[in-house]
Amino acid sequence: MQNMKPKPPMLVYFVISLILSLPLLFFFFCFKTTTYTPPGNPNSDLKIRPGYTTYKTYIQRQLNKTLNPKLRKIWTTRDWDRKIQVFADFFQVLKQENLLFNESKALCIGARVGQEVEALRRIGVSDSVGMDLVPYPPLVVEGDFHRQPFDDGTFDFEFSNVFDHALFPDKFVGEIERTLKPGGICVLHVALSRRADKYSANDLYSVKPLVKLFTNSKVVRVRKVDGFGLDTEVVFRKIEKQDREMIRGSR
Repeated sequence: MQNMKPKPPMLVYFVISLILSLPLLFFFFCFKTTTYTPPGNPNSDLKIRPGYTTYKTYIQRQLNKTLNPKLRKIWTTRDWDRKIQVFADFFQVLKQENLLFNESKALCIGARVGQEVEALRRIGVSDSVGMDLVPYPPLVVEGDFHRQPFDDGTFDFEFSNVFDHALFPDKFVGEIERTLKPGGICVLHVALSRRADKYSANDLYSVKPLVKLFTNSKVVRVRKVDGFGLDTEVVFRKIEKQDREMIRGSR
């Protein structure tokens, strides 16, 4: 009986290395399949930025800006009066157009330290409040704009200049339409001609995606503005119940 030849050492080392690498390969593929990918059509005029592995990492990135001590100091000192005046000018135009009234119950979404809320109160819209991940009493309460902490049909007027920070634009808009009263007004300031800041979660290239997202509202008007890097103002009115039923009946 012939003696069996021993396996070449290189082949043995290869087999051992392959066996030892299996756990690492398994971990890699598991991680890859569980990586979080937000919805969004890459070919559309609304693109979701990649890089968020979980919703928690997205929230933490937003908090990095909101809690930045240098930014908060600027917002509450050097920028305070300047921004209030600019917001007040925007809101006065809306009052002149009968889109905002002193009696309106108003919400400012993503209000940081509340300059827009203070502006509303100074021009006579006293029942105004802001919402942000970090509260700033008495102007701003805590809340996530993907899931507002308010009842259905609470507000007559909602304003936001942070649409670009929404990871889920459909939920952002859905919550606005849920908490607006029928006939209520939503005003968004967005950037179309330039890329938003490094904390943004999406990039918008036209008004069309917004119109599509606001399924229970009609566009009132669109105009160019100069609002702290944002260049377009879009105004929506939530459709009254009877109008919605008429639209559905005509389909």
